Amino acid sequence: MKLANKVAIVTGAANGIGLACARRMAQDGAKVVLADVEETAGAKAAEEVKEAGTEAMFIACDVGERLDVRNMVAETVDAFGSVDILVNNAGIIHSAEFLDISEEDFDRVLRVNLKGVFLVGQAVARQMVEQVGEGRAPGAIINMSSVNAVFAIPNQVPYSVSKGGVNQLTKVMALSLAPHGIRVNAIGPGSINTELLKNVMTDDEARRKIMSRTPLGRLGEPDEIGAVASFLASDDASYISGQTIYPDGGRLPLNYTVPVAD
Repeated sequence: MKLANKVAIVTGAANGIGLACARRMAQDGAKVVLADVEETAGAKAAEEVKEAGTEAMFIACDVGERLDVRNMVAETVDAFGSVDILVNNAGIIHSAEFLDISEEDFDRVLRVNLKGVFLVGQAVARQMVEQVGEGRAPGAIINMSSVNAVFAIPNQVPYSVSKGGVNQLTKVMALSLAPHGIRVNAIGPGSINTELLKNVMTDDEARRKIMSRTPLGRLGEPDEIGAVASFLASDDASYISGQTIYPDGGRLPLNYTVPVAD
């Protein structure tokens, strides 16, 4: 129970990687707040997390809306007394070629994926700094990035740009919060078996392309990302800050394609 007596907020927690992170942190002893814009799915996810035997609650939150974010942090503190862990996971995707994407769609993705990470990270960090001043142990923040922060995909313009921004924001946050002992890291997943990926892997040819750049030859599972998040939130990672960890099946060092069985 390496996260016992900790309180975690996970954004974008109604499904996929966010839900897996919330579930794992609950298993490791944390009280968990699941935040999402999808209220029905989010409330259901919170009930699922409670089955791990810990306290959990759902809070509706649009991470791109400052007042929503402020209220989410306040509700968490009212319910559980502190915020010790943040998983900044909320994110969206929009597929369009560079020459075709609209300004509105570009702004919409960056509002959630980058501005949302900033707004939630800043609000939670302010709460954590206050807690440190009161004598509580420093907290940990994990931002959800992607291998697409490094790689460029022509029809994923705002997503790639937003995740590149998340990597740099993670470094800035880590340096800014280091004097308070607060650690900030990012996770850059590769191809993970989520609904988001299904929007990209739409046919056999798309699947072959993804597998051809995945040396381990399989998709990752959301629970594998949850395990990394729980590690980064724990004292086991007490000397790690300002880093992006890539659970990507070996994709990042790849400079060739691998054969894929039919």
